[in-house]
Amino acid sequence: MSLFLSIIVLGILGFLSGVLGGIIGFGTTILLVPPLIYFYGPVATIPVIAIIAIIANVSRIFLWWYEIRWKVCFAYGLPSIPGVFLGANTLVSLNEKFLEVMLGIFIICLIPIRRWMRAKKFYLRLWHMGFLGLCIGFLTGIVATTGALSTPFFLAFGLSKGAFLGTEAAGSLGISITKSIVFHRLGVVDQTIIMQGVLIGLVVLIGSYFSKKIVLRLPEKSFTQLMELVMLVSGITIITMSVFTIKASL
Repeated sequence: MSLFLSIIVLGILGFLSGVLGGIIGFGTTILLVPPLIYFYGPVATIPVIAIIAIIANVSRIFLWWYEIRWKVCFAYGLPSIPGVFLGANTLVSLNEKFLEVMLGIFIICLIPIRRWMRAKKFYLRLWHMGFLGLCIGFLTGIVATTGALSTPFFLAFGLSKGAFLGTEAAGSLGISITKSIVFHRLGVVDQTIIMQGVLIGLVVLIGSYFSKKIVLRLPEKSFTQLMELVMLVSGITIITMSVFTIKASL
């Protein structure tokens, strides 16, 4: 595929990813991972995704600044940082694809679990979010994307729409920055990867700004249903991609 065509494809998908991620808080990387792996390979994709995630999170923080729940943000974000270091340094010793299959299954299972929690009026507390941040930070250091994994837990804390989008973005910012630093020290990140991540991230940023009007018009029930739909699609996509990759390597 020519360089020009690859730029067009990544540009269009980057914009759509920005809109989708700006509406539901994740999904940005789900759309971008397949073409990035195709163009740059699996090793380079993880740090590129981390750079894109930084820009996407910053844009959502500014969009929803006044609705961010800072206690939740720090309770989740601070423990996630050592988790990323641990996960990134164990990347080579774990079977990433089998882990992604399990994550995909878990994401799908979280849909009925979250509904059950809501029916029982069970809400998470700050210490739950801290433990969650540590676990997701670890997993983020290993696999390319875990955005859908944290969503039902933020919802279970009682956050929705702008409060969810802004708080999740602020809490996840530390994960993305730490991940980029770790992979730079491991020699995975170079100037080319940084430039690619920044350029795609800027297109994602533009898409994010178009999303706010959509979120404000969405009823809360429709917002939750939309997130569950994308969680289902995300889980199936992760499982399918991982299974095909495993088969190809056998």
